[in-house]
Amino acid sequence: MSQPESAVADSRAGDRAGGSSHSGKEPLSALAERHGLRRAIARPNLPVYLRQLWDRRHFVLTYATSRNVSKYSSSALGQLWQVLTPLLNAGVYYLMFGLILGQKKDLTNYTAFLITGVFVYGYTQRSITGGAKSISGNLSLIRALHFPRAALPLAYTIQEFQQLAISMGVLFVIVLVTGEPLTWLWLLIPCALLLQTIFNVGVGLLLARVGASVRDMNQLLPFILRTWLYTSGVFYSIPAKMKDQPDWARFLLEFNPPSVFIDLMRGLLMGSYRHDLVRNGFPHASMGQLWLYAGIWAAVALIGGFWYFWRAEERYGRG
Repeated sequence: MSQPESAVADSRAGDRAGGSSHSGKEPLSALAERHGLRRAIARPNLPVYLRQLWDRRHFVLTYATSRNVSKYSSSALGQLWQVLTPLLNAGVYYLMFGLILGQKKDLTNYTAFLITGVFVYGYTQRSITGGAKSISGNLSLIRALHFPRAALPLAYTIQEFQQLAISMGVLFVIVLVTGEPLTWLWLLIPCALLLQTIFNVGVGLLLARVGASVRDMNQLLPFILRTWLYTSGVFYSIPAKMKDQPDWARFLLEFNPPSVFIDLMRGLLMGSYRHDLVRNGFPHASMGQLWLYAGIWAAVALIGGFWYFWRAEERYGRG
């Protein structure tokens, strides 16, 4: 048999073995799909991804707990800094805003008001900061192991929630010592914290993707969070300061997510703050509005943030 005839025979044999002919113009992706080949790291569909994330729940909890324990392992006071840090910040803010700038005159119990705001805002601030760094700061882990990448931002939020749980015990004592009564509304505090945690997870997921691709995000984020701090009513009462301002400006500040969660927690913890709201023209019935706003922000952040993060699942750790 001549050489051309032999080449034709080999080609026909290959066609029979492969089941169909393949020209050099056929895309490799189509060829791989035709033969049942799949990418080694491909984004699963959303239900499968959620199931994989649930299957790794023990890893998420263990990772968060280990980070929490190791965070203060090198300091003499250890885990006590989880409470001391926000209290020291609150002391500085009390001096600057409460005494020097006179914000305490608008409120009956400024001490509890301020510390509640510092604790609640600090929870969101730390969760967002950790989430933004969760992918870019764990590239070696991402490249070494296969797991749903959403586990990392979620673990960072759980870590901050564990810290908040300790701080809340101190906050309860401070609120009671400053003269606030213990009421049935305190039973709703876990619901408020759950909505805030859902919001934190959603924003953490969103910024985790942004931080993975935008190298300067971690440098810009502190300035964004500092601006958010000053516009969220941590140091001052938004209803008192905005009662003579246009309704749209007051609404923007009140609908601001940290403002919603802070005011909701204050309304549950502090009877004096509920009276201050009425005195400053913010009806007591508007506590229902805060619950509505909190639910809206939690749902929007979780759905939007999770979808946005999941869409780039197969790109994390590359490049």
